[in-house]
Amino acid sequence: MRVYRIKCAKSLHRIAYLWYNIPKRKLQKTTIRRALFICINERLDNDLNRNSDKNRSENRSENRNKIIMKMEIEINMDTFKINTDETLRETVQHGDSSYPFAYYPENIWQFDFHRIDWHWHHELEFLVVAEGTALCLAGTDRIELHEGCGILINSGILHRFEAETSTFVPNIVFSPALLAPETSLVYEKYITPVINSSVTYQIFDPHTPWQNHVLQILSQVFSLQETEPHNELRTIQLLLQLWELLYEHLDLTSGAPDLHRLDHSQARLQTMMQYIHDHYTAEITLEMIAASASISKSGALHIFQSGIHISPVAYLIQYRLAQAAELLCKTQKPVASIAEETGFASSGYFCRKFRQHYHMSPNAYRRKKT
Repeated sequence: MRVYRIKCAKSLHRIAYLWYNIPKRKLQKTTIRRALFICINERLDNDLNRNSDKNRSENRSENRNKIIMKMEIEINMDTFKINTDETLRETVQHGDSSYPFAYYPENIWQFDFHRIDWHWHHELEFLVVAEGTALCLAGTDRIELHEGCGILINSGILHRFEAETSTFVPNIVFSPALLAPETSLVYEKYITPVINSSVTYQIFDPHTPWQNHVLQILSQVFSLQETEPHNELRTIQLLLQLWELLYEHLDLTSGAPDLHRLDHSQARLQTMMQYIHDHYTAEITLEMIAASASISKSGALHIFQSGIHISPVAYLIQYRLAQAAELLCKTQKPVASIAEETGFASSGYFCRKFRQHYHMSPNAYRRKKT
C-alpha cells in the first residue's frame, strides 16, 4: 500500500491531523513543508502575543527559519514501494465502493530506487508532471514526460514510472464506473469504447489545444482535492468534461487487436512470474520458466524484455533478493541461512548480488532497517 509514514516530535502532531482526511499513497515533501509553516506560524503568533518586545516582528522570519530547520531534522523521510499481488496488480484500494476515486500527490524520487515499479489496475490513471521529468514505461513503450505534460494509463495496462531527480507527479486513479453505471447506455456508448480500444495510453501535451484543455481540467481536479472538503459532485462534473474530450479526439475506430495481443502477452508474463514466485527457493532454469507458460525459451525472453525490460533470470534474482531483504528485516536468521532459503547457491554469491542491487551488504541493510 502506498502510504507515507511520518515520525515526528510531539510538536508536529498536527501535521498528521492536517493530512488525515486526504487519500494518498504517499505525502509529498513540499506539502509537508507547507504544513510545517502552518504549524510554525500559529506557534509564533501565540509566542508573539505573549511577548511585548518592540522588535518581535523583526525576529519573526529568523525564528521561523530556525524552528523549521529544527523540526525538519526531526522528520524521518522513509522511502516507499508500491505493493502488488502475484500478477503485479496493485493491491491498494483506490477510494471505496461508494466513491471509487483517489488523488495522490506523489514524488517518484521518494519511492524505492526512485521508481513506482511495475503494476496494473482495473482503474484508469491520469498523471501530470508538475515538476521534473518522468520516464513512463507502459506496455512495450518508453515515454519521456517533461514538466507540464500528462498521461492517461488505460485500464489493465502494465506500467511503471521512473525519475532521475525529484519529480512531483500529482495523479488520480478512479474506476470508469464512477462516470456512469456499467449497465447504463452512457457507459456502453461512451466509456466502453475507450477502455476496450487499442489505446493503451494517451499523452497530453500543453502545445496541443485539446490536450492542453485536458491538462487544465486535471489541474482543477487536483486543486479541488487539496482545497475543498466536499468536492465529489464538482470532481465528477470535471471528469465528465475530460471524458468528453477523450471520446471526441481519441482514435477509437481501429478496434482493439493490439490491446488484445498485449493482454495475451501480459497473461503469459504473469503466469511465468507466478511460477517464479512459487518456486524461487528451488533451482529454476529458463527452460522451466518458459515451460510454465507453454512457450519456448526465446519466447519467454521476448515477453519479459518487452513487458518489464529484464530477462526472466534477472527477474528471478531480483525476486529472491526482495524476499531475502524482507527476512533480514523481520528475522535474526544468519545471512547464510537466508541465502539458502531464498534459492541462492552460496552466501558469497548472494552477498555480491545483494550489494549490486541495494548498494550495501546484507548486514548493513539489516542494521539500517532495524
